[in-house]
Amino acid sequence: VQLQASGGGLVQPGGSLRLSCAASGSIRDIDTMGWYRQAPGKQRELVARITSGGRTNYADAVKGRFTISIDNAKNTVYLQMTSLKPEDTAVYYCNAYLFDGRWYDNYWGQGTQVTVSS
Repeated sequence: VQLQASGGGLVQPGGSLRLSCAASGSIRDIDTMGWYRQAPGKQRELVARITSGGRTNYADAVKGRFTISIDNAKNTVYLQMTSLKPEDTAVYYCNAYLFDGRWYDNYWGQGTQVTVSS
């Protein structure tokens, strides 16, 4: 199983970015997909996650600004980020909790850099 993330980059404060993450390989069922982030010198933290049924939860810091969505047919999760702030700068990691035919397990993408700066 592989998770391929894309969409990071440099954006000015107040701007928007959309992250995508596609899961591929031996996937029988996806339970949850989500995004985490890690800023320099800080621990990795949950940004948002969504179940295959569409149930979502968000970190308080991003509520009202970020929207997570999932395309179950494509095994792809998206993170629409708006009103970006410098404190959103971090490496964003995609995560999936899925059944690969043997058991449910957590999988991680390679990370994509998001930099919010003027």
